[in-house]
This record gives sequence, C-alpha cells and structure tokens, in this order.
Amino acid sequence: MSAVTTPRTDAPAAPAAPQQDSAWSRWANKHRKWLFAAPAMTFVAVLIVFPVAWTGYLSLTDAEGSVRAESEFIGFQNYLDVLTDTDRFWPAVWRTVLFTGVVLFFEVVLGMAIALLLWRPFCGEKWVRVAILLPLVATPVAVGMMWRLIFDPNIGMANQLLGWVGVGPQPWLAGQHSALPTTMFIDVWQWTPMVVLILLAGLTSLSDEPQEAARIDGASTWQRFRHVTLPLLMPTVIVAILLRGIDALKTFDILYATKGRGGGSFHEVETLNVYAYGLSFDYNDYGVSSTVLIIFFLIIIGVMWALTYRKKGLGR
Repeated sequence: MSAVTTPRTDAPAAPAAPQQDSAWSRWANKHRKWLFAAPAMTFVAVLIVFPVAWTGYLSLTDAEGSVRAESEFIGFQNYLDVLTDTDRFWPAVWRTVLFTGVVLFFEVVLGMAIALLLWRPFCGEKWVRVAILLPLVATPVAVGMMWRLIFDPNIGMANQLLGWVGVGPQPWLAGQHSALPTTMFIDVWQWTPMVVLILLAGLTSLSDEPQEAARIDGASTWQRFRHVTLPLLMPTVIVAILLRGIDALKTFDILYATKGRGGGSFHEVETLNVYAYGLSFDYNDYGVSSTVLIIFFLIIIGVMWALTYRKKGLGR
C-alpha cells in the first residue's frame, strides 16, 4: 500500500510594497523648473552679477592708477562728488537723454512708416527689404568711420553734394553745435532697419478681420491705422521702444569712432558711456568711473522697469 502524498500548495507571494520616493526625489520633482534653469541662472550670475557687484564695490573706494593698487574705502563720497559735478556729469546725462530721446523718436516713426509700406506685397519687395537691411550688416565702428569720411569738412562727399545745389560747406562732426545732431543722424540711419523688422513682424501677425470690418464701415486709411492697426500693434511698439531705447542709452561705438576720446574737444557728444570710458582708460580713476557706471546702470534699470510696466498695462 503506497503512501498517499498530499500535493504541496505554495501560498501566493505577497505583492511587494511600493517603494516610497525619497525626500530628495520629491523635492526635485516639486522644484524641477528651477533645477533645469539653475545652470543658466548660475552662468548669468557669474557673468553679470559679479561684475556689477565688483563695480559697486569700486564705487565705494578711491581706486585709481591701477586696479591692483591699494584703495581705501570712502563710502558714498564718490557719489556726492559725481552728483554735484555740473561741469561734466550732468551735461553728459543731458546729452544721453537727448540723444536717446531724439534717435528713438525718429527710429520708431520712420520704422513704422517703412514697415507699413512693406506690409503689403508689391513688385520688387524682396530687393527693397534687402536694401533697407544693409545698414545692419556693418558694425557700428565701421559705420562711424564711414560717415566720418562722408562728413569730413574738406574732402567729404556731404559738402560736395551741398556745393552742387549752392549750399555752403557745413562743419558736421567738426562743429561744436552740429556734432551731436550729426551723430544722431548716423544712429538713426543704422538702427531704423532694426525697428522696421520688429514692427513688420508685429504687422504680419495681425488678423485681417478688424481691417476688413473697418473698411466696410467706411473708415479711411488714416482712421484704420489710428483706431485699428496702432492699438493692436502697440505691444509690439513697446517692445521695439524697449529694445532700441536701452541700446540707444548705451551707445558708445558710433560716438567714439566719430569724435574720439572725451566726445570731442569740447565734449560735445560726451554721453555717460563716453564719460565713464574716459575716466577709466584716460585718467585711470576707477572709483569715480565705477560710480558713474552704477548710476548709469540704475537709470537703465529704471527705464526698463517703466517700459515693461507700460507693456504689461497694454496687454491687459
């Protein structure tokens, strides 16, 4: 008689308990957008924050002669000296504001007019666009040297053209009162195409329906531009003003290429950038030049904040 064996039945294995995420994983998942942006933010901090902080420190010292020379901490004395300087600093501030305001006005007005002309297709449109963008190809230094030769009082082409129509020679860049308007013209000539590109991109993104509705209602071309096109395009206009305005505030290449150190013999085109450059590299007065740059930096930040706030208000 054989023994009866009972088959062995193994109990099913209990399901493994899910592993709980570690505290680091939960934190990383919650802050992943900051973790991905951290490398870029660190790079920006190294390249921007550190130089600004170092410049701010130098502005509180009497550093001069050499950046390695010993300097003494003098607090806000440099700021008091600069803000009470009515011979060089405040005239430079006025020229900076005047230069920026004038070139920005003409660049936006001319850019808007040219963008509206290029908005609708026409014969030879591609060639016209290429011709308009040519000033952006050259560097500001090259543009400044080119126009310096054109406006030369003796051999320049500008005075030769004026002579053909019976107008006497003009000093242009050599004149104490004509140098700043001449540099404004050069800046407008080179950077208006940039405004054209921005505004033309905004125009091409607009819907045709509001224009058609206004046309059906009998609105004229000017009425359609004023009440339909311009309000819809205003956020793009603010962007163009922001980008070009900040760049115009910092203009240095054209001014230095056309007038040299000091903005000319009488400092006729000396803006804050040119003034700070002269303090640093002509007089080696790093403390005062750093003070001017910090004040200039605060002005730029204020302008950026005002224009950005204005743009947000228009976007609501």
